[in-house]
Amino acid sequence: MTARQTLRTKAWQFVVLVGVVSLFADMTYEGARSITGQYLALLGASATVIGIVSGLGEFIGYAFRLLAGIIADKTKHYWILTLLGYTVNVTAVPALALAGRWETAAALMFAERFGKALRTPARDAMLSYAASQTGQGIAFGIHETLDQTGAILGPLLMAIMLQWRNDYRFGFLTLLAPALLALLTLLIAWRLYPQPQHLELAPTVSSAALPRRFWRYLVFASLAVSGFPHFQLLAYHFKVTARLPEVLIPAAFGLAMATDALAALAMGRWFDRIGLTLLVAVPLLTFAAALVLFTRLVSGAWLGMVLWGIVMGAQESVMRAAIAEMAVRERRASAYGIFNTAYGLAWLIGGTAMGWIYDHRSIRGLLTLIALTQIASLPFLFGAIKPEGGEAQ
Repeated sequence: MTARQTLRTKAWQFVVLVGVVSLFADMTYEGARSITGQYLALLGASATVIGIVSGLGEFIGYAFRLLAGIIADKTKHYWILTLLGYTVNVTAVPALALAGRWETAAALMFAERFGKALRTPARDAMLSYAASQTGQGIAFGIHETLDQTGAILGPLLMAIMLQWRNDYRFGFLTLLAPALLALLTLLIAWRLYPQPQHLELAPTVSSAALPRRFWRYLVFASLAVSGFPHFQLLAYHFKVTARLPEVLIPAAFGLAMATDALAALAMGRWFDRIGLTLLVAVPLLTFAAALVLFTRLVSGAWLGMVLWGIVMGAQESVMRAAIAEMAVRERRASAYGIFNTAYGLAWLIGGTAMGWIYDHRSIRGLLTLIALTQIASLPFLFGAIKPEGGEAQ
Protein backbone atom coordinates (compact mmCIF):
# COMPACT_ATOMS: atom_id res chain seq x y z
CA MET A 1 0.00 0.00 0.00
CA THR A 2 1.41 3.40 -0.99
CA ALA A 3 1.75 6.31 1.44
CA ARG A 4 -1.16 8.07 -0.27
CA GLN A 5 -3.38 5.01 0.02
CA THR A 6 -2.46 4.65 3.70
CA LEU A 7 -3.35 8.29 4.30
CA ARG A 8 -6.66 7.85 2.52
CA THR A 9 -7.47 4.76 4.59
CA LYS A 10 -6.71 6.64 7.80
CA ALA A 11 -8.90 9.49 6.62
CA TRP A 12 -11.86 7.15 6.05
CA GLN A 13 -11.32 5.57 9.45
CA PHE A 14 -11.26 8.98 11.10
CA VAL A 15 -14.46 10.08 9.34
CA VAL A 16 -16.30 6.94 10.51
CA LEU A 17 -14.97 7.14 14.07
CA VAL A 18 -15.99 10.78 14.46
CA GLY A 19 -19.35 9.83 12.99
CA VAL A 20 -19.80 7.18 15.70
CA VAL A 21 -19.10 9.83 18.35
CA SER A 22 -21.82 11.96 16.80
CA LEU A 23 -24.17 8.97 16.65
CA PHE A 24 -24.09 8.55 20.43
CA ALA A 25 -24.10 12.29 21.09
CA ASP A 26 -27.08 12.87 18.81
CA MET A 27 -28.90 9.96 20.37
CA THR A 28 -28.52 11.88 23.62
CA TYR A 29 -29.44 15.45 22.76
CA GLU A 30 -31.76 14.84 19.79
CA GLY A 31 -33.65 12.37 21.94
CA ALA A 32 -34.07 15.18 24.45
CA ARG A 33 -35.02 17.73 21.78
CA SER A 34 -37.84 15.47 20.60
CA ILE A 35 -39.64 16.05 23.90
CA THR A 36 -38.37 19.44 25.16
CA GLY A 37 -41.13 21.37 23.36
CA GLN A 38 -43.81 19.38 25.15
CA TYR A 39 -41.77 19.36 28.37
CA LEU A 40 -41.53 23.16 28.40
CA ALA A 41 -45.27 23.38 27.77
CA LEU A 42 -45.88 20.95 30.63
CA LEU A 43 -43.77 23.19 32.88
CA GLY A 44 -45.91 26.21 31.96
CA ALA A 45 -44.15 27.82 28.97
CA SER A 46 -46.16 29.51 26.19
CA ALA A 47 -45.51 29.25 22.44
CA THR A 48 -43.70 32.60 22.52
CA VAL A 49 -41.48 31.40 25.37
CA ILE A 50 -40.77 28.15 23.54
CA GLY A 51 -39.90 30.10 20.39
CA ILE A 52 -37.55 32.37 22.35
CA VAL A 53 -35.96 29.51 24.28
CA SER A 54 -35.39 27.39 21.18
CA GLY A 55 -34.18 30.39 19.17
CA LEU A 56 -31.90 31.67 21.93
CA GLY A 57 -30.65 28.15 22.56
CA GLU A 58 -29.71 27.78 18.91
CA PHE A 59 -28.12 31.23 18.97
CA ILE A 60 -25.97 30.21 21.95
CA GLY A 61 -25.17 26.98 20.14
CA TYR A 62 -23.85 28.96 17.20
CA ALA A 63 -22.72 32.36 18.51
CA PHE A 64 -19.96 30.99 20.73
CA ARG A 65 -18.60 29.02 17.80
CA LEU A 66 -16.99 32.21 16.52
CA LEU A 67 -14.75 32.43 19.58
CA ALA A 68 -14.27 28.65 19.70
CA GLY A 69 -13.19 28.60 16.05
CA ILE A 70 -10.69 31.42 16.53
CA ILE A 71 -9.24 29.71 19.60
CA ALA A 72 -8.96 26.42 17.71
CA ASP A 73 -7.09 28.05 14.83
CA LYS A 74 -4.79 29.99 17.16
CA THR A 75 -3.94 27.20 19.61
CA LYS A 76 -4.41 24.08 17.44
CA HIS A 77 -5.87 22.41 20.55
CA TYR A 78 -8.64 20.80 18.51
CA TRP A 79 -9.08 17.77 20.73
CA ILE A 80 -9.19 19.65 24.04
CA LEU A 81 -11.95 21.96 22.79
CA THR A 82 -13.82 19.02 21.30
CA LEU A 83 -13.68 16.95 24.49
CA LEU A 84 -14.70 19.84 26.76
CA GLY A 85 -17.56 20.73 24.46
CA TYR A 86 -18.92 17.21 24.18
CA THR A 87 -18.71 16.74 27.96
CA VAL A 88 -20.91 19.78 28.62
CA ASN A 89 -23.08 18.99 25.60
CA VAL A 90 -24.13 15.48 26.59
CA THR A 91 -24.13 15.67 30.40
CA ALA A 92 -26.61 18.57 30.50
CA VAL A 93 -29.28 16.34 28.96
CA PRO A 94 -29.82 13.79 31.77
CA ALA A 95 -29.84 16.73 34.20
CA LEU A 96 -33.12 17.87 32.63
CA ALA A 97 -34.77 15.16 34.73
CA LEU A 98 -34.12 17.35 37.76
CA ALA A 99 -35.79 20.49 36.39
CA GLY A 100 -38.91 21.60 38.27
CA ARG A 101 -39.53 24.87 36.37
CA TRP A 102 -39.34 25.81 32.73
CA GLU A 103 -36.64 28.37 33.59
CA THR A 104 -34.40 25.60 34.96
CA ALA A 105 -35.03 23.41 31.93
CA ALA A 106 -34.24 26.35 29.65
CA ALA A 107 -30.93 26.96 31.46
CA LEU A 108 -29.92 23.32 30.95
CA MET A 109 -30.93 23.52 27.30
CA PHE A 110 -28.71 26.59 26.96
CA ALA A 111 -25.81 24.71 28.63
CA GLU A 112 -26.23 21.82 26.21
CA ARG A 113 -26.14 24.21 23.26
CA PHE A 114 -23.06 25.99 24.68
CA GLY A 115 -21.22 22.68 24.84
CA LYS A 116 -22.08 22.06 21.21
CA ALA A 117 -20.81 25.54 20.33
CA LEU A 118 -17.50 24.90 22.05
CA ARG A 119 -16.70 21.67 20.23
CA THR A 120 -18.20 22.07 16.76
CA PRO A 121 -15.68 24.34 14.92
CA ALA A 122 -12.71 22.24 16.08
CA ARG A 123 -14.47 18.98 15.23
CA ASP A 124 -15.63 20.19 11.81
CA ALA A 125 -12.15 21.48 11.01
CA MET A 126 -10.66 18.09 11.93
CA LEU A 127 -13.30 16.35 9.83
CA SER A 128 -12.57 18.61 6.87
CA TYR A 129 -8.87 17.70 7.02
CA ALA A 130 -9.74 14.02 6.63
CA ALA A 131 -12.40 14.87 4.03
CA SER A 132 -9.72 16.37 1.76
CA GLN A 133 -8.70 12.75 1.09
CA THR A 134 -12.20 11.34 0.58
CA GLY A 135 -14.27 14.18 -0.91
CA GLN A 136 -15.82 16.88 1.23
CA GLY A 137 -19.41 16.10 0.31
CA ILE A 138 -19.29 12.36 0.89
CA ALA A 139 -17.30 12.71 4.14
CA PHE A 140 -19.74 15.21 5.64
CA GLY A 141 -22.60 13.14 4.23
CA ILE A 142 -21.37 9.97 5.95
CA HIS A 143 -20.82 11.91 9.16
CA GLU A 144 -24.34 13.30 9.00
CA THR A 145 -25.79 9.85 8.24
CA LEU A 146 -24.17 8.38 11.35
CA ASP A 147 -25.09 11.53 13.26
CA GLN A 148 -28.72 11.18 12.26
CA THR A 149 -28.77 7.48 13.01
CA GLY A 150 -28.36 8.59 16.59
CA ALA A 151 -30.98 11.26 16.04
CA ILE A 152 -33.37 8.53 14.94
CA LEU A 153 -32.63 6.20 17.84
CA GLY A 154 -32.90 8.94 20.47
CA PRO A 155 -36.45 10.11 19.64
CA LEU A 156 -37.61 6.50 19.16
CA LEU A 157 -36.22 5.67 22.58
CA MET A 158 -38.14 8.63 24.01
CA ALA A 159 -41.34 7.46 22.30
CA ILE A 160 -40.89 4.02 23.88
CA MET A 161 -40.19 5.53 27.29
CA LEU A 162 -43.29 7.74 27.12
CA GLN A 163 -45.40 4.78 26.04
CA TRP A 164 -43.99 2.62 28.84
CA ARG A 165 -43.72 5.03 31.76
CA ASN A 166 -45.38 8.26 30.53
CA ASP A 167 -42.64 10.05 32.50
CA TYR A 168 -40.53 12.74 30.87
CA ARG A 169 -38.00 12.74 33.70
CA PHE A 170 -37.35 9.00 33.38
CA GLY A 171 -36.89 9.52 29.64
CA PHE A 172 -34.16 12.10 30.20
CA LEU A 173 -32.37 9.79 32.66
CA THR A 174 -32.16 6.96 30.11
CA LEU A 175 -30.09 9.24 27.87
CA LEU A 176 -27.15 9.04 30.28
CA ALA A 177 -26.05 5.75 28.65
CA PRO A 178 -25.44 7.09 25.10
CA ALA A 179 -23.86 10.21 26.62
CA LEU A 180 -21.17 8.11 28.30
CA LEU A 181 -20.63 6.04 25.12
CA ALA A 182 -20.07 9.24 23.13
CA LEU A 183 -17.34 10.39 25.51
CA LEU A 184 -15.65 6.97 25.53
CA THR A 185 -15.56 6.80 21.71
CA LEU A 186 -14.21 10.34 21.56
CA LEU A 187 -11.30 9.42 23.85
CA ILE A 188 -10.49 6.45 21.59
CA ALA A 189 -10.49 8.70 18.51
CA TRP A 190 -8.18 11.17 20.25
CA ARG A 191 -5.72 8.41 21.11
CA LEU A 192 -5.67 6.99 17.57
CA TYR A 193 -5.51 10.33 15.71
CA PRO A 194 -3.87 12.95 17.95
CA GLN A 195 -3.06 15.28 15.01
CA PRO A 196 -5.79 14.92 12.35
CA GLN A 197 -4.65 18.11 10.58
CA HIS A 198 -1.82 16.00 9.12
CA LEU A 199 -4.40 14.09 7.10
CA GLU A 200 -4.72 17.07 4.76
CA LEU A 201 -1.84 17.64 2.37
CA ALA A 202 -2.12 21.38 1.77
CA PRO A 203 0.36 24.24 1.58
CA THR A 204 0.56 26.46 4.64
CA VAL A 205 -1.03 29.87 4.03
CA SER A 206 -0.71 32.14 7.03
CA SER A 207 -2.83 35.13 6.07
CA ALA A 208 -5.34 34.15 3.39
CA ALA A 209 -8.54 36.19 3.48
CA LEU A 210 -11.91 34.54 3.18
CA PRO A 211 -13.23 34.99 -0.38
CA ARG A 212 -16.21 37.19 -1.25
CA ARG A 213 -18.23 34.13 -2.20
CA PHE A 214 -17.96 32.97 1.42
CA TRP A 215 -19.75 36.12 2.61
CA ARG A 216 -22.44 35.78 -0.06
CA TYR A 217 -22.90 32.17 0.96
CA LEU A 218 -23.14 33.29 4.58
CA VAL A 219 -26.06 35.61 3.75
CA PHE A 220 -27.80 32.87 1.77
CA ALA A 221 -27.57 30.38 4.63
CA SER A 222 -28.70 32.94 7.21
CA LEU A 223 -31.79 33.92 5.25
CA ALA A 224 -32.65 30.31 4.44
CA VAL A 225 -32.47 29.16 8.06
CA SER A 226 -34.32 32.22 9.44
CA GLY A 227 -37.42 30.94 7.65
CA PHE A 228 -36.98 27.32 8.68
CA PRO A 229 -39.36 26.40 11.57
CA HIS A 230 -37.82 24.81 14.68
CA PHE A 231 -39.06 21.38 15.65
CA GLN A 232 -40.00 22.71 19.09
CA LEU A 233 -42.55 25.00 17.42
CA LEU A 234 -43.76 22.15 15.23
CA ALA A 235 -44.14 19.90 18.28
CA TYR A 236 -46.09 22.64 20.05
CA HIS A 237 -48.30 23.01 16.95
CA PHE A 238 -48.94 19.25 16.82
CA LYS A 239 -49.82 19.20 20.51
CA VAL A 240 -52.17 22.20 20.73
CA THR A 241 -54.00 21.32 17.50
CA ALA A 242 -54.07 17.58 18.31
CA ARG A 243 -52.65 16.92 14.85
CA LEU A 244 -50.75 13.98 16.31
CA PRO A 245 -51.17 12.00 19.55
CA GLU A 246 -48.57 13.20 22.04
CA VAL A 247 -46.78 9.85 22.09
CA LEU A 248 -46.28 10.02 18.29
CA ILE A 249 -44.62 13.45 18.26
CA PRO A 250 -41.15 12.00 19.04
CA ALA A 251 -41.78 9.37 16.35
CA ALA A 252 -42.46 12.15 13.83
CA PHE A 253 -39.13 13.69 14.77
CA GLY A 254 -37.51 10.28 14.34
CA LEU A 255 -38.98 10.05 10.83
CA ALA A 256 -37.48 13.43 9.99
CA MET A 257 -34.10 12.32 11.30
CA ALA A 258 -34.25 9.11 9.22
CA THR A 259 -34.98 11.21 6.15
CA ASP A 260 -32.16 13.57 7.12
CA ALA A 261 -29.70 10.64 7.29
CA LEU A 262 -30.59 9.31 3.84
CA ALA A 263 -30.75 12.75 2.27
CA ALA A 264 -27.35 13.77 3.68
CA LEU A 265 -25.60 10.76 2.15
CA ALA A 266 -27.19 11.28 -1.27
CA MET A 267 -26.64 15.03 -1.25
CA GLY A 268 -23.01 14.55 -0.20
CA ARG A 269 -22.37 12.49 -3.32
CA TRP A 270 -24.18 14.99 -5.54
CA PHE A 271 -22.34 17.91 -3.97
CA ASP A 272 -18.97 16.41 -4.91
CA ARG A 273 -20.24 16.31 -8.50
CA ILE A 274 -22.20 19.54 -9.00
CA GLY A 275 -21.23 21.78 -6.08
CA LEU A 276 -23.32 24.60 -4.61
CA THR A 277 -25.97 24.42 -7.34
CA LEU A 278 -27.47 21.56 -5.35
CA LEU A 279 -28.51 23.99 -2.60
CA VAL A 280 -31.06 25.72 -4.84
CA ALA A 281 -33.42 22.97 -3.66
CA VAL A 282 -33.22 24.11 -0.02
CA PRO A 283 -35.46 27.23 -0.19
CA LEU A 284 -37.97 25.42 -2.39
CA LEU A 285 -38.24 22.43 -0.06
CA THR A 286 -38.41 24.64 3.03
CA PHE A 287 -41.53 26.41 1.78
CA ALA A 288 -43.09 23.16 0.57
CA ALA A 289 -42.55 21.63 4.02
CA ALA A 290 -44.16 24.63 5.74
CA LEU A 291 -47.22 24.47 3.50
CA VAL A 292 -48.05 20.91 4.56
CA LEU A 293 -46.86 21.12 8.17
CA PHE A 294 -49.22 23.96 9.03
CA THR A 295 -52.33 22.49 7.45
CA ARG A 296 -54.89 20.60 9.57
CA LEU A 297 -54.44 17.29 7.75
CA VAL A 298 -52.79 14.52 9.76
CA SER A 299 -51.11 13.20 6.60
CA GLY A 300 -49.62 16.66 6.13
CA ALA A 301 -47.72 16.30 9.39
CA TRP A 302 -45.95 13.14 8.24
CA LEU A 303 -45.24 14.37 4.71
CA GLY A 304 -44.08 17.70 6.10
CA MET A 305 -41.63 16.01 8.46
CA VAL A 306 -40.13 14.10 5.51
CA LEU A 307 -39.58 17.35 3.60
CA TRP A 308 -38.31 19.03 6.78
CA GLY A 309 -35.83 16.18 7.20
CA ILE A 310 -34.51 16.58 3.64
CA VAL A 311 -33.79 20.26 4.32
CA MET A 312 -32.06 19.35 7.58
CA GLY A 313 -29.95 16.83 5.68
CA ALA A 314 -28.75 19.57 3.36
CA GLN A 315 -28.10 22.04 6.17
CA GLU A 316 -26.05 19.57 8.21
CA SER A 317 -24.00 18.05 5.38
CA VAL A 318 -23.42 19.99 2.17
CA MET A 319 -23.81 23.40 3.79
CA ARG A 320 -20.91 22.45 6.08
CA ALA A 321 -18.91 20.78 3.31
CA ALA A 322 -19.05 23.98 1.24
CA ILE A 323 -17.17 25.93 3.93
CA ALA A 324 -14.17 23.60 3.63
CA GLU A 325 -13.89 24.48 -0.05
CA MET A 326 -13.99 28.23 0.63
CA ALA A 327 -11.42 28.48 3.44
CA VAL A 328 -7.78 27.45 3.62
CA ARG A 329 -6.69 25.02 6.32
CA GLU A 330 -5.28 27.70 8.63
CA ARG A 331 -8.60 29.62 8.62
CA ARG A 332 -10.94 26.62 8.54
CA ALA A 333 -12.08 26.57 12.17
CA SER A 334 -12.52 30.37 12.16
CA ALA A 335 -14.59 30.14 8.97
CA TYR A 336 -16.82 27.54 10.59
CA GLY A 337 -17.12 29.76 13.66
CA ILE A 338 -18.15 32.81 11.60
CA PHE A 339 -20.59 30.78 9.54
CA ASN A 340 -22.23 29.18 12.56
CA THR A 341 -22.51 32.46 14.47
CA ALA A 342 -24.47 34.04 11.63
CA TYR A 343 -26.47 30.83 11.30
CA GLY A 344 -27.37 30.91 14.99
CA LEU A 345 -28.40 34.55 14.90
CA ALA A 346 -30.75 33.66 12.08
CA TRP A 347 -32.21 30.84 14.22
CA LEU A 348 -32.81 33.30 17.06
CA ILE A 349 -34.47 35.98 14.95
CA GLY A 350 -36.47 33.54 12.85
CA GLY A 351 -37.54 31.35 15.78
CA THR A 352 -38.67 34.32 17.84
CA ALA A 353 -40.58 35.85 14.93
CA MET A 354 -42.31 32.59 14.04
CA GLY A 355 -43.26 31.89 17.66
CA TRP A 356 -44.74 35.40 18.02
CA ILE A 357 -46.68 35.12 14.76
CA TYR A 358 -47.99 31.68 15.73
CA ASP A 359 -49.15 32.97 19.14
CA HIS A 360 -51.18 35.61 17.28
CA ARG A 361 -52.97 32.86 15.31
CA SER A 362 -51.68 33.97 11.92
CA ILE A 363 -50.71 30.89 9.92
CA ARG A 364 -50.94 32.96 6.75
CA GLY A 365 -48.48 35.46 8.20
CA LEU A 366 -46.16 32.62 9.21
CA LEU A 367 -46.18 31.17 5.69
CA THR A 368 -45.60 34.65 4.23
CA LEU A 369 -42.51 35.14 6.40
CA ILE A 370 -41.15 31.75 5.37
CA ALA A 371 -41.74 32.46 1.67
CA LEU A 372 -40.07 35.89 1.79
CA THR A 373 -36.93 34.63 3.52
CA GLN A 374 -36.50 31.75 1.08
CA ILE A 375 -36.99 33.96 -1.99
CA ALA A 376 -34.55 36.56 -0.64
CA SER A 377 -31.87 33.90 -0.08
CA LEU A 378 -31.62 32.73 -3.68
CA PRO A 379 -29.75 35.71 -5.25
CA PHE A 380 -26.98 35.33 -2.66
CA LEU A 381 -26.68 31.62 -3.40
CA PHE A 382 -26.38 32.33 -7.12
CA GLY A 383 -23.67 34.90 -6.32
CA ALA A 384 -21.73 32.29 -4.33
CA ILE A 385 -21.96 29.47 -6.86
CA LYS A 386 -19.35 30.88 -9.19
CA PRO A 387 -16.37 32.79 -7.73
CA GLU A 388 -15.29 35.98 -9.43
CA GLY A 389 -11.89 36.13 -11.08
CA GLY A 390 -9.06 36.92 -8.70
CA GLU A 391 -10.86 35.89 -5.52
CA ALA A 392 -9.02 34.03 -2.80
CA GLN A 393 -9.74 30.31 -3.01
